[in-house]
Amino acid sequence: MSSALLLVPDFSLILIGWLLVRYSPFDRAFWAGVERLVYFVLFPALLLQSTNSARFDFSSTSAMLGLALLTTAFGMVGGYAVKWAMRLAPLDFASGLQTAFRFNSYIGLALAARLGGSEGLAMMAVIVGCTVPLCNVAAVWALARHGETRLWRELARNPLILATAGGLLTNLVGLHPPEVVGMTLARLGSASTALGLMTVGAGLQMSGVTGALGPVAWWSGVKLVAMPCFAWAVGRLLPLTELQLQITVLFASLPTASSAYILAVRMGGNGPMVAATISVMTVAAIVTTPFWLSLVS
Repeated sequence: MSSALLLVPDFSLILIGWLLVRYSPFDRAFWAGVERLVYFVLFPALLLQSTNSARFDFSSTSAMLGLALLTTAFGMVGGYAVKWAMRLAPLDFASGLQTAFRFNSYIGLALAARLGGSEGLAMMAVIVGCTVPLCNVAAVWALARHGETRLWRELARNPLILATAGGLLTNLVGLHPPEVVGMTLARLGSASTALGLMTVGAGLQMSGVTGALGPVAWWSGVKLVAMPCFAWAVGRLLPLTELQLQITVLFASLPTASSAYILAVRMGGNGPMVAATISVMTVAAIVTTPFWLSLVS
């Protein structure tokens, strides 16, 4: 089956979320509650269980992680470069910069599992675990410079960072939960995939694009074109398996994180512009992500 067809079920869940928020009693207030459930409970359970139970070949995994981190740094530089190309208000720049390098973990883990089963899921979970702290530091730092929020306080209470750090540390020391606890975490993690994808669709909104077409297009180009192109070109030169290259290119091609909007609003940024950027990238990724994966399949 082609990469495009493999991704249809997961992108269909995004469409279902978009339809439900508009044509059913499940309005945005309902989906905001679902998003909090996924973000604070279900998704951390998935990351904790995946990273704790994974078995890694660190000699080959290190090249994959190195490429993922290098690609993330490339996206940060590309996103920052808009400051020299366009005139932006400082708060607009700080709010939107994160969209150039952050990624939607819900989509990433769902697609990784579809591409590589449990092995692909574990690879993506490790990449998420290592890059989420870096991305959050950069995103919070940019906004904290223009607000009153303290950087380390934001990072210390981030559930994704806490879950991935806990899973990796317990894995390294050989500490694994009892089977009944592991099964409970697995059930919670399974629920996060479908609900997370539907919340992505429910959150789509384009109203904030007005007046911000230039930066939205710039950051979308960095995230959906420049980053996966960089990962694909450099990854071909590294000792990666086909699945490792697929997962890394998939990671690089993901649309930006839905939580970027939550962070922007909570820290006094330009929420509507960030929401519009998230929506543009998510819709565009329906085309761009299968394209990049087709190059390595």
